Amino acid sequence: MIHFEWPWLIAALPLPLLVRWLLPQDSPQQQAALKVPFLEDFSVCAAQASMKSARWPLMVAAVAWVLLVFACMRPQWLGEPVEQTVSGRDLMLAVDLSGSMEEQDFIINKQRVDRLTATKWVAGDFIAHRTGDRIGLILFGTQAYLQVPLTFDRKTVVTLLNESVISLAGEMTAIGDAIGLAVKRLRNQDDTSRVLILLTDGANTAGEVTPLKAAELAAEYDLKIYAIGIGADEMIVRSFFGSRKVNPSMDLDEKTLTEIAEKTGGRYFRARNTEELEQIYDILDRLEPVEKDKQYFRPRSELFHWPLSISLVLAGIIAMARLRAS
Repeated sequence: MIHFEWPWLIAALPLPLLVRWLLPQDSPQQQAALKVPFLEDFSVCAAQASMKSARWPLMVAAVAWVLLVFACMRPQWLGEPVEQTVSGRDLMLAVDLSGSMEEQDFIINKQRVDRLTATKWVAGDFIAHRTGDRIGLILFGTQAYLQVPLTFDRKTVVTLLNESVISLAGEMTAIGDAIGLAVKRLRNQDDTSRVLILLTDGANTAGEVTPLKAAELAAEYDLKIYAIGIGADEMIVRSFFGSRKVNPSMDLDEKTLTEIAEKTGGRYFRARNTEELEQIYDILDRLEPVEKDKQYFRPRSELFHWPLSISLVLAGIIAMARLRAS
């Protein structure tokens, strides 16, 4: 169907008549008379020719004006309604970039990698197929930063996650500030769609807000937090004096992370290796999506250039006719 973006401009149609009525008419000029013997026949033919020659420019100008007004009304062709794929949640991902994330206790393709690399490996795939969800990214260390606001552009989120580096936000861990920043960014969203996935390998050692206080604030705004504690339980360390087993996750505060999840109605997960981390994201991926109202859009094609072009052509014809008459 045809739709006019500015239909009120149709009020400009009678503008030429209004201008003609308001402006004073030109006074007739005295011209030399030509006397011929067959005056009556000549005057009738001349009058008819004059009327015809004066009528067609006026009609063409009227058509050109109507087309110009239609072009100004901005006609558009509206296509059939198309449903948008907007049916998921508003999901924020908070990733720890503190210095301890450089611990190489994960294995990908039979090679040891640090914890951040393993997070990128698994979380990138999780984000990539979250069709319909708006996803945001928070990076935190000593400070918490909003790296990507909520967006449907999953490719950008994955790209900026992959570009993050350890200690980019500082060496320490501000879990409370990361939760507080997520609350700030999600509190104005739909009450049933607020989800934060918090991934860390340590305890809160920085920031202005304690994790449990931030969790209470999150609970007030119905922000559900799924906390993931990352890091192996034991690791073989080789040195000059031989090999020994160590616990690289001894600083992981599982008690606080569990309380954070319970206070907000979420869950706490433990990821000791890449396989467990993948299983956790599979569980998160199966969370019931929040149903939102379906959104539609109608594709629009601009049509104003057609009446505008025809109007300009007609105006050019009138101008050429006047030049020839003169």
